[in-house]
Amino acid sequence: MMNRSRRGFTLIELLIVVVIIGILAAIAIPKFANTKQKAYIAAMKSDLRNLITAEESFFADSTSYVIYGDSTKLKFKPSTGVNSPNIIIGAGYWTATVSHAQILNFSCGVGVNTVNPIVPAAGDGEPVCK
Repeated sequence: MMNRSRRGFTLIELLIVVVIIGILAAIAIPKFANTKQKAYIAAMKSDLRNLITAEESFFADSTSYVIYGDSTKLKFKPSTGVNSPNIIIGAGYWTATVSHAQILNFSCGVGVNTVNPIVPAAGDGEPVCK
């Protein structure tokens, strides 16, 4: 009798492992495909929340709202990739919309003491995207 000591893996065993890894990758990749877009949307919503804080803080001191362009008065800076907010001010209300450089045809908005410019059904001061 020939006594062989077996070392390593056979070709079949290696192929089975490669197939299993391929199946797992095929399941996992689509789940993580839109994580960048979710991060961009989260950055836009976060910026709108920060803008609300900055505007209301300025309003508490001066009883008026301010447009974003006057950065010395409004202490707010958008996140990387988020475009400068478009702020519309009225008598006792304001709205703002933002977009992201990496997402086309998509924007987020907020309305304070008025209707949200993006989704009219949204609550007062609630950042929503569409």
